[in-house]
This record gives sequence, structure tokens and C-alpha cells, in this order.
Amino acid sequence: MSLIADFGRAVAQLRDPRFLGVLLKALAITVAGLALVFWAVMTGLGWILPESVALPWIGPVRFLDDLASLAALGLMLVLSVVLMVPTAAAVVGFFLEEVADAVEAEHYPGLAPAAGPGLSAQIGDALRFFALVVAVNLAALVVYLLLPPVAPFVFWLINGFLLGREYFQLVAMRRLGPEGAARLRRANAGRIWLAGTAMAVPLSVPVLNLLVPILGVAVFTHQFHRLAPAP
Repeated sequence: MSLIADFGRAVAQLRDPRFLGVLLKALAITVAGLALVFWAVMTGLGWILPESVALPWIGPVRFLDDLASLAALGLMLVLSVVLMVPTAAAVVGFFLEEVADAVEAEHYPGLAPAAGPGLSAQIGDALRFFALVVAVNLAALVVYLLLPPVAPFVFWLINGFLLGREYFQLVAMRRLGPEGAARLRRANAGRIWLAGTAMAVPLSVPVLNLLVPILGVAVFTHQFHRLAPAP
């Protein structure tokens, strides 16, 4: 129940201008990235497919561009699911401090400022985690293709573990340091995996998944304060 309550508090904070500003920045970057991928797919299809095809007894057929556009739209819906996992991995590195600060200012006033890891460390963590998520999902692609009925569950469990582990670790590091964050994470591994899986499920829903990375940081900030030892 605490996980549901924390998600509700994260959604409710969308009215906070500071929180909303970070969300809009993350959305702009995410949409721009997906638009770039869409443009690349459409450009590639334009190079590969001819403008028309001559069919026997029918003559030239010129609707291939329309078919390619429809196919590309469907492909982008699939890619938006696949790409949102590494996107979520990247967003946590670039926007974690701003989101966590906004959550703590709203719900945990009076806390001393958190000792963040610094911009260079955040970027390094984001790139490292991005590479890990891509590598693991490429390896899991074999399972997705060979066992389609269980593919969604494998996707949710694997990425739930990865996202939960990384999001909680980075949030906890702000106040406990790397070693303290790792101890707290290991002591609550099952709960953190569950929270990460709850985050991975909506990541597989197009459009809704655009909101998940920022809301996920907020949820894990609340989870950290539930689990952290009292100061």
C-alpha cells in the first residue's frame, strides 16, 4: 500500500511548478529523441523503397510511401516501448537531483541539503547505466523472440530489477553515500525490485511511458525516506 501511496503523492505533485518544470524539460528531450529516431526510420525507408512499383497487368503502383508511413508509425509505437527503458536510465542521471530536491522540499521540509554526487558523476552514472540496460535487453531479446507469450513478464521483471536498483541507489546516495546506499538497498532488495517492476509496467504503455521516468524518481525518493534510518 505504501507504494501506491507514494505513486499518488508523486502524481499529486505535478501541480508543483518546480516539479512540473523538470517534467516538461524531460518530456521535451524525450519527444525530441523519439522524433529524431522517427525521422531516421522514415529517411531510411525512403532510401530503401522505390517511389513506385510496376506490377504485371496493373501498371505502376505509387502508394508505397503511404504504406511506409503507416508501417513506420506502428514501428515507432513499438520502439517507444523499447527505447523508453534506456531513456528512463538516462533521465535518472540528468534530472534526479532536481526531482528529488523538489520532492523533499514539498514533503520533507527541514532536511539539510543533500550532498549530491556532482554533475560529472551523474553523467557518468547515466551513461554506465544506459549501456547496462541496452546490453541486458539485447541479451533478453532472444527470450522475447523465442517465447513471445512470456516476453512482457520477462521484460517487466528484468527492467524492474535494473531500474529499481539504480533509481533507489542514486536517490539513497544523495544522503547516505555509496556504501550506505548499497547496504540499505541490499536490506530491502525485494521491496525495491517490486517498486522497480511497478515502474517498468507503465513503461511498456506508449504515451504514458513518457511520464514514468520523472515520476519514478519521485516515487523512489519517497521509498527511500520510508526505509532510511532516522537521522
